[in-house]
Amino acid sequence: MDFMAMPSADVLGVLIAIFSVAAIAAASSSYFLSRKPKGCLDPQKFKEFKLIKKTQISPDIARGKDREGQEVIRSYAPITLDSQVGYFELVIKMYPEGKMSNHFREMREGDYLAVKGPQTYKVPFNYKPGQVRAFGMIAGGSGITPLFQLTRAILENPEDKTIVHLIYANSTFEDILLKGDLDEFASKFPDRFKIYYVLSQPPEAWTGGSGHVSKEMIQNHCPPPAPDIQILRCGPPGMNEAMAAHLNALGYTSSMQYEF
Repeated sequence: MDFMAMPSADVLGVLIAIFSVAAIAAASSSYFLSRKPKGCLDPQKFKEFKLIKKTQISPDIARGKDREGQEVIRSYAPITLDSQVGYFELVIKMYPEGKMSNHFREMREGDYLAVKGPQTYKVPFNYKPGQVRAFGMIAGGSGITPLFQLTRAILENPEDKTIVHLIYANSTFEDILLKGDLDEFASKFPDRFKIYYVLSQPPEAWTGGSGHVSKEMIQNHCPPPAPDIQILRCGPPGMNEAMAAHLNALGYTSSMQYEF
């Protein structure tokens, strides 16, 4: 899975570059950045990618400059697969006062964004088809992106029989990113992909989970502790900390857990 640090390009105004890249901004908008063939990224050096498409997908959600002219660097996980050459897609959550959000907001199609990666984690996550029987995934907000990329790789590989159980938490219904894609996965692969949405501010007649992700939700919607399962989580620091406590209490060992 690629994780890329992005500084705002020298020119303001590139939210999505296809080269081919796509992203979603908060708001959220979808950005497409162009990308050369596989292997074009450099973990040590920034390279420029052209924004070819920018699409807003929700009302809210990389070296660039903020309003004060200071350079800003942020890390994002693409939602495209390595097999999709020529472009990559990013989901960008736009915040009213976010420094990188300001940069993306001002980008225009045809602008360039400087990107480097993939980022190396202290404990890297290297997935091989069939390495576990099932994944339990817990995502919060824009933390869905690395889990979406992995889920997509699993489900689109006919040789991979891994089962995925995803709990996805957000504040409001409008905050749910990639919902159309996730619902399509659930419809197309009913035996291999299960999703449970949780909202802290649910609308009337909401049939999903309400409040915050609890131990009971994990018990009901993730595979139980076993040597051949793994629970992956990605979300805000406070959520990650709470989920780790729940998982430990439920008997998931450290080898059964991974935090992006």
